[in-house]
Amino acid sequence: MPISDRPAAPATVTPPGAAAPAAGAAVGTPALKAGELKAVDKDTTAGILFGVGAYGLWGLMPLYFFLLQPAGAVEIVANRVLWSLIFCVLLITATRSWRVLGAAFRNRTLIVPLMIAAVLIAVNWLTYVFGVTTGQAVEASLGYFINPLVSVLLGVVVLKEKLRPLQWAAVGIGFIAVGVLTVSYGKLPWIALTLAFSFGLYGFVKKRVGPRVDAITSLSVETIVLAPIAGVTMIVLAMTGAATLTGNGAGHFWLLAASGVITAVPLLFFGASARRLPMTMIGLLQYFAPVLQFIVALAVFHEPMTTDRWIGFGVVWLALLVLTADMLRTTRKNVVTRRRARAAA
Repeated sequence: MPISDRPAAPATVTPPGAAAPAAGAAVGTPALKAGELKAVDKDTTAGILFGVGAYGLWGLMPLYFFLLQPAGAVEIVANRVLWSLIFCVLLITATRSWRVLGAAFRNRTLIVPLMIAAVLIAVNWLTYVFGVTTGQAVEASLGYFINPLVSVLLGVVVLKEKLRPLQWAAVGIGFIAVGVLTVSYGKLPWIALTLAFSFGLYGFVKKRVGPRVDAITSLSVETIVLAPIAGVTMIVLAMTGAATLTGNGAGHFWLLAASGVITAVPLLFFGASARRLPMTMIGLLQYFAPVLQFIVALAVFHEPMTTDRWIGFGVVWLALLVLTADMLRTTRKNVVTRRRARAAA
């Protein structure tokens, strides 16, 4: 929550997590000393750095998947699940959170949504890795550009929310963009749409249970749910001679083994960022990942971008610009409204 949203007397500044000025305090008395203000600025800076770290790692993930060749999408995701599980076990042990994890499995209102989230993130991972490893990283980045629009659309369809005019405009422009890109690709951009909807639904499910479960427990539950399927997949790949884990040298083995850390670290960074920053800033930072993915696809993988695809992406970026303008405008309006309400109280 932004500092200005906190309940406080006029002309006072209250940092996140600090109590509002006590009743009877003089109006206009500074709530923070210089050192405390510096601490707030430091916390915000740390939040931005954690956020850039999380989205930066996600944005550079295509380079990692490229290094894992000749492993295919199915093997990469199976390894990602199993090595993430090992990393989560170490984290749970280090933080002494086994009791919390056990409680999550016994709570049906938690375990069912997290099982659904596990399936959704598995679909997302498979689609994304398939896109990157088959020369379609540009379309994969498109999926994460579209994701904010899908989230708005889900709010209408699932939560029956009423959209503001600019939000409707952004969604409408998004539909036009999909039409343009369908013509450009000669087919529906199914990789982008699958990524956008699977991650949008994943975020929706996680948001519903978010206040009741921490990031480590949530990630651990999801990987435990997927681990049996991943284990069977690895056995089948090994029996059919399609596995590359142990047959391509020690370097390839350790690159695949590192997938556990590479999966978990950005999630932990994101959690640290979300605790320190307002949602408006998080919403702006989220564009950092697809921008990096797009740059990597063009500059490193040298994927082609025809004129009509540039037009399609341009329409998507216009939709995001409209959505961002609405978000900033609404946030500013809410802040002013709260300030006036406090001043009148």
